[in-house]
Amino acid sequence: MAHTSQNKRTVTRTSMRRSLRREVPSTVGILADEQDFTAMRHYDSFTFDDHPTYLRQTEHLLKSLASQQLHTSAALFDPDEFAEFCAEAGLDADTAESRSRFTAEIAGRGATVPYTGQPLGSLLPELINTAVRQATWEYATMLLADLGACADCGQDIGRSAFDRASHALMRLLELAGPGDHHLVCSIAGPDEQLLAVLHTHAAAGSPAQLEASEGAEFVTVLAAGIALESPGGLVLRTSAPDSADRLHGWRLTQGRLTPLTAGEVFSAYCTDAATGDPVSPEPGVEYCAGFPLVTDDPESHH
Repeated sequence: MAHTSQNKRTVTRTSMRRSLRREVPSTVGILADEQDFTAMRHYDSFTFDDHPTYLRQTEHLLKSLASQQLHTSAALFDPDEFAEFCAEAGLDADTAESRSRFTAEIAGRGATVPYTGQPLGSLLPELINTAVRQATWEYATMLLADLGACADCGQDIGRSAFDRASHALMRLLELAGPGDHHLVCSIAGPDEQLLAVLHTHAAAGSPAQLEASEGAEFVTVLAAGIALESPGGLVLRTSAPDSADRLHGWRLTQGRLTPLTAGEVFSAYCTDAATGDPVSPEPGVEYCAGFPLVTDDPESHH
């Protein structure tokens, strides 16, 4: 009888541990391309010999974790960032534990994609896009933070630009009306081009619904262009049932969004950027002037 009771307690403890394990999220860091994979092969503790085999085993691991009803996500593993992380933290980079800690660091920044059983062919492009968006957001945030206070009025330049960008976006979506909205903002940064994309939907008589992180990324990039008075542009495409898609555009100059004319929008979309040759207009699309954004405060800071 005592032996039976002990067995029951052992089974109960095992069951409890399994229940707790299902509440612990798992994140898998993935080397998406051959170049990153080759860089990691310099570590003796990284035992894979070829990238295709590595990806197949990674997919098996993801499926195994998901089959256990665990919340599973994937993150892009960057060897250069990993080496910097280990150097700063004083870790031996040639250990599985250090790779695990770095993956947890990525997950803490939010640069992950939930794994729901999708094939790697779909997951990897989404991972790369997420990592690029995260890097762009961090870079634009750094630019705003480094600007400091205005020499004339003492206001925080980055905060002021962020507020102006937020008001401009809200006003733009208000004027756009109901429908599915796709916005793209492109800014010439000091070292690289910044690009942000925003998807949103507005029902008739209701404000547009923004996904919080995507909205913050978009506003931060636009704010960087406003604060730095960098050249750039913003385009809006609105789709609604039983009507043609509408394309609107704005030019960012000296920290202000200036509406493009319908002809300028048409020219921008119907000209090959590489050759300058004309491109046929897209069927079922109206090329429209941008709306005046009267809430875009013209005040600039120095």
